[in-house]
Amino acid sequence: MATVDVLARITPAMRAVLTKQNELAGDVFATDVSPAQMRASYAQERTFWNEGGPVMAATLDAVVPGPAGDVAIRVHRPTDATGLPCIVYVHGGGFVVGDLDTHDRIQRTLAAQTGAVVVGVDYSLSPEARFPVAVHECAAVAVHLHENAHDLGIDGEHLSFAGDSGGANLALAATLYLRDEVAGAPDIKTLLLYYGMFGLRDSAARRLYGGTWDGLTPQDLANYMTWYTTSALDLDSPYLDCLSADLTHALPPSYIAASALDPLLDDSLALAAIADDAGVPHRLRVFDGVLHGFLHHSRMLPEAVDALEDGAAFYREHHSTTQ
Repeated sequence: MATVDVLARITPAMRAVLTKQNELAGDVFATDVSPAQMRASYAQERTFWNEGGPVMAATLDAVVPGPAGDVAIRVHRPTDATGLPCIVYVHGGGFVVGDLDTHDRIQRTLAAQTGAVVVGVDYSLSPEARFPVAVHECAAVAVHLHENAHDLGIDGEHLSFAGDSGGANLALAATLYLRDEVAGAPDIKTLLLYYGMFGLRDSAARRLYGGTWDGLTPQDLANYMTWYTTSALDLDSPYLDCLSADLTHALPPSYIAASALDPLLDDSLALAAIADDAGVPHRLRVFDGVLHGFLHHSRMLPEAVDALEDGAAFYREHHSTTQ
């Protein structure tokens, strides 16, 4: 548990979100139950947060071929125009929970604010599928979109990745995997990374923050890694410990958002420091008074609205330079 009084530092709006979460599903972050129970509680709680938001010109559910079978995707089109750039969105949930529905409003909001088609990836969850299956599936979706861009009505030369929490890890990992391992893979133009886990195993933030309120106690974090990996060797892979990868070569412009009260804060700070040293265009935003996972709460939380708008603005700025 946290060694500082985290709950004394949150904003009134964040406190109201916690109250609402407890009303919706009080055990939403419990990791001492089965994965099926975790997913059911998570889906129940997220239903409220996904109501409302931007209306798309079209939303389509489909499947694309993956390395071990079909991968479900959801395509959000903000307008009827064709040839739009595309953002592949990878949902968070510790690699264990979450799906296309639990992050639907986030994806629709990014589509509306960036003007890009946003494609959500329903990658295989752990522990049924362990590292690196999800990385390979996210990369395969990007390759499929690139190769079938005309049929899908997108610009296959302008693909980006976005993700939150574990999804931010997968977004960065898939970008690195495409760069290093896939011949003829598309260049990823931009990354939007929200409070990601990028490979630190210990840090000041992990010692100071995290609790039952955000589901990121030390035991919770250990459980997620146990379910996601098959051995300790996985922890050293550059597609899990992304901070150990070569981040000085062809890393795209990156928006890096974090919570100041998040045990994963230092992962984002480390990534931003590496990007700064390497001269990679990036923007680091650390949001005060909110907890890990705050992006979901745009119905009640101004910081969530700000983070989505700011990430979209960063995307538009850097996408315009690639035209």
